[in-house]
This record gives sequence, C-alpha cells and structure tokens, in this order.
Amino acid sequence: MSNHATGAALPDFALRHASEFAAAAGLVIDEADGTRVRGHIDLGADHHTPWGIVNGGVYTTAVESAATIGASMAVAGHGQRAVALHISTDLLRSRTEGRAEVTAEPVHQGRTQQIWAVTISDERPLARGQIRLQNVDLDRGSA
Repeated sequence: MSNHATGAALPDFALRHASEFAAAAGLVIDEADGTRVRGHIDLGADHHTPWGIVNGGVYTTAVESAATIGASMAVAGHGQRAVALHISTDLLRSRTEGRAEVTAEPVHQGRTQQIWAVTISDERPLARGQIRLQNVDLDRGSA
C-alpha cells in the first residue's frame, strides 16, 4: 500500500504480515485512509480471560492499531508516521464470541499530534477508546 500523493510506502496491514501479538488480537482491516479506519475482529476462545470472556486488552489493542493506521495514513504524505502517546479504553459490555466491528475516526488532526476516537461494537457498543498520537518523521527510530 502506498500514499498516492508522495509514493511513500505504507506497511501491509494484513494479519499474515503482522507480529504474532497483533495477529493473535485479530483485527482485520476492511478499509483505511487518513480520515477513517474500519475493521473487524472475530472474537472467540483465543481472546478469553481465565473467566471465559474477551480480555479488555484485545479491545485496547484494536483501539491502538486502528487509530495508528489511520493517523499514519493521514501524515504519510509528509514523510511521517503516528505513534501512540496515550490510550484510554472504556469496556462497556462483556462478550464471549462473535464479530466485533471496529471504527476509528479523527477528533483532531494537527501538525504535531492527533486524537482519534474508536468504537467497537456488535449490535451494541462493546468498548470505546480514545488515543492521542504524535506525528514523527519516518526516519526517527521512535517517539
């Protein structure tokens, strides 16, 4: 995937190219650009706590992953990527299995920072998150 404005290469977001951690969390990206990311997670036993419900870390990972993808796509044309600075996730309802839809949209997109809101739901909200990200140059090792 590349940014058409500059030709800047973006990573392949397919699970087969993800780290083991990201692949285990299971977020599949269905559509992504710098203003919206949509995806889904097929929740099941691999995501459970010892008590048999989906671990909240799965939702927090989806919040960070979806927002970072969108925020990075938004600044790729400037030779930048976005890195998380603060994540807040509210767990609203427990779940044991089924498809969860993930939608991330920007609240603020500034020159140096962005804030994105993420909703995770089935027929009703399961979790919601907000993340603040820093825009950093691609040639920097970390934030």
